[in-house]
Amino acid sequence: MALEDNRLIKERLDKLKALREMGVEPYPYSFDKQDNAADLLSRYSGLDPEQETSDKVSVAGRIMQLRKMGKVTFLHLQDQTGRIQVYVRKDDVGELSYKVLKKSDLGDIIGIKGHIFTTKTGEITVYAESFELLCKSLRPLPEKYHGLKDKELRYRKRYLDLIMNQDVKDMFLKRSLMIKYIREYYDSLGFIEVETPALQTIYGGANARPFITHINAWDMTMYLSISPELYLKRLLVGGFEKVFTICKNFRNEGVDATHNPEFTMLEFYHAYIDYEKTMEIFENMVEFLAKKIHGTTKIKRMYRGEEVELDFKAPWPRMTMEGCLKDLMGIDVEPLDDEGLKQLLVNYNIEYDTSFSRGLAIQLLFEELCEDKLIQPVHIIDHPKESTPLCKPKRGNPDLIERFESYCLGAEICNAYSELNDPVLQRKLLEEQAKELRGGAEEAHPMDEDFVQAIEYGMPPAGGLGFGVDRMAIMLLGAESIRDVILFPTMKPASDTPTVDEQEKKSEEELKESLENKKS
Repeated sequence: MALEDNRLIKERLDKLKALREMGVEPYPYSFDKQDNAADLLSRYSGLDPEQETSDKVSVAGRIMQLRKMGKVTFLHLQDQTGRIQVYVRKDDVGELSYKVLKKSDLGDIIGIKGHIFTTKTGEITVYAESFELLCKSLRPLPEKYHGLKDKELRYRKRYLDLIMNQDVKDMFLKRSLMIKYIREYYDSLGFIEVETPALQTIYGGANARPFITHINAWDMTMYLSISPELYLKRLLVGGFEKVFTICKNFRNEGVDATHNPEFTMLEFYHAYIDYEKTMEIFENMVEFLAKKIHGTTKIKRMYRGEEVELDFKAPWPRMTMEGCLKDLMGIDVEPLDDEGLKQLLVNYNIEYDTSFSRGLAIQLLFEELCEDKLIQPVHIIDHPKESTPLCKPKRGNPDLIERFESYCLGAEICNAYSELNDPVLQRKLLEEQAKELRGGAEEAHPMDEDFVQAIEYGMPPAGGLGFGVDRMAIMLLGAESIRDVILFPTMKPASDTPTVDEQEKKSEEELKESLENKKS
């Protein structure tokens, strides 16, 4: 296959040379594109077979099919919106342009100006009055049915995936619209969008292992953000009352269908509300998105090989972790003492790497036994106090906190609190986390002295929530994996892809060899 590719590349390089010898620039600077394929197909869908219009159009895109027949050529041109047929006749575009077309290949990018007509079969077609080569491609496209089925290759070479698979392109266009609608929703509620640093001297805001980097200017360690939470809360201290950010976060953890080390998330904070109102804001947002994207709150999705109909209409049901264990697994943890809970963990082969607590045991049992059974949208409320140091205690039950996570299709889709604003308790909890971190708990929070000092100036009561934009896209757009909704997912380099170190070493060796040749 590599030998065949090399042969085809050589042929295209020969054509490139021939074009330049003809006085043709194969890479011009611009083209006045006025029309999109999908718009033209929709606008002229009512034409009869063999009907011709005088409407002038200007299209540009990549050649995806090409039939050269002497003085006439049919081709399919693909732009961002789809494909449209083009008819080119030598007598109409001129001899030079037609010679250029004769040296065109699948994958070349061209510009066409002309008018619309329909063929005998009724296919809407652009009748070319002028033709221009805009980019001569040097590598052949994958063969349509066999060349780009390998998912790993598609993720690594997303540009080819987008060229060959219109449904993939449509997925990312819908994702872009989804983010637009998210911004529209929060804007309608009076939120302002802000930015938080991706490079931080102290990481925090989530239980996660960070990526570590180094800043040469100060010769010090820095971290890539695992969460924008502590910076957004500083803004509440500063007087902003409704803030949100859409940002990149980085967590040095495993990769699977719902996790990528680099991901996009949204967090918002709203002063003077608690987790009850936060719950309403989130479920109303998802309902709003479903209606904007699909026109309905009911969406059919595949889950573990079976089709299910999800309904995102608010309000969503609420359950506790203990309630889930009882309803879904028939396990009543309320009468069990610590030894009974430990035995349950053993029975289900659940390990834990920190000191035992009742709340931790219940959380681990829930995560292992219940999460994948939560298919319809649901809020899991009132988590154990051990699960985070950033949340207010549950009113009436200090063993719990006012936290909820929402689930759908067996995965967590958001995390939210009645935010802790008691600086004395916050300092105590973060110091306990820092002690665990020193003791080897890699996902514990470090102590952030500046954050504690900030809330010592006074942070209003608030509700806050974060959700993964990529997971939201999986759920609403019907993707199978997080890598299907991230344009460039984190990938291990292919075996034939040199790393930066390898490229630098090769350059050094080539330079050394060149110097030695000069000496000799």
